[in-house]
Amino acid sequence: MARILYGVAGEGMGHAVRSRVIIDHLARTHDVQVVVSGRAHDYLKARERDRLGVNRIWGLSIVYEDNEVRSFRTVLKNVGGAVAGGWPRNVKAYFDLTESFRPEVVVSDFETWSYLYARTHGLPCISVDNNQAVNRCDHPPEILSGHEAEYLVAKGVVKAKLPGCFHYLIATFFQAPVAKPRTSLHPPVLRPEILAARAEPGAHLLVYQTSTSNEALPEILRGAGVECRVYGLRRELTQDLREGNLVHRPFSEARFVEDLRTARAVISGGSFTLMTEAVYLHKPMLAIPVKRQFEQVLNARYLQALGYGATADDLDARVLDGFLARLPELERGLSRYRQDGNRELLAKLDDVLARALDGGAPGEPRA
Repeated sequence: MARILYGVAGEGMGHAVRSRVIIDHLARTHDVQVVVSGRAHDYLKARERDRLGVNRIWGLSIVYEDNEVRSFRTVLKNVGGAVAGGWPRNVKAYFDLTESFRPEVVVSDFETWSYLYARTHGLPCISVDNNQAVNRCDHPPEILSGHEAEYLVAKGVVKAKLPGCFHYLIATFFQAPVAKPRTSLHPPVLRPEILAARAEPGAHLLVYQTSTSNEALPEILRGAGVECRVYGLRRELTQDLREGNLVHRPFSEARFVEDLRTARAVISGGSFTLMTEAVYLHKPMLAIPVKRQFEQVLNARYLQALGYGATADDLDARVLDGFLARLPELERGLSRYRQDGNRELLAKLDDVLARALDGGAPGEPRA
């Protein structure tokens, strides 16, 4: 049994959803302390139990406006948050963990605080995320076309985030040539609710959209001619609201999974988590990535290239009609996808963890 410090990026909920599965697996046989920021803290804190502690730290956040990352406002928000108490809070958490827990190994889901703790204390750090695909894999020109500059920036940011880890486990639904050592690709981590779901053919579209920048979206969806079950646009709701063929729903995890498993197709942004869940359940997806968020563009373009879905810069009636017309073709493409739960990634993590704790080499020279 080992003492593991597990860092989870708090920006968005995708990291927390994936980490919940891995943390539950590790906590069965090890002592695990989690450091996490943002909304992800509350999500993981609710699952705290024996041999598993969840600790709040301050973390970076991204400012979105009009379905686009706002770089300058993001910098201002994070500098202000750090000065107002973020860094002092992290320093306190640092000393508390040093005195009481004394980790032997660190696992980081694209989280900086835990990584820096590992480097400061000479501990092996294992990276588990989907983001490292940007930096540690080669991508063909057609995937990068029109976004080459954004790719180089994103690659530099991802590379600087967690350099020199003991091993990088990348969760991905696509296969790309691995370009760097100590790197392995694995099927995405899926939450138990998705693994337990049994896909059924349905007639409705599942729409998940948290950005309100496209004011024409409700009118565009009305033109779909089928029921659209919409999450995210009306966050104030406490019960369903029907407007013609649109059914606005307050968020409920159980109902969302039910609507996903019985959907004909999915319309959303470039969220990796929902994208992988749709692929696993063989539901075609139309992805509209957040502008200037290259990792979402990368995922969406692979989704399209593999014949699992479609992507567009913006959603309008023409794009929607074209997507709906292709559904039979996309369903055939998805029928080829197979995944044996989370077994492959968890088995690899156990192996890497054992080697790290034994003080063995990661298998390849460090670079």
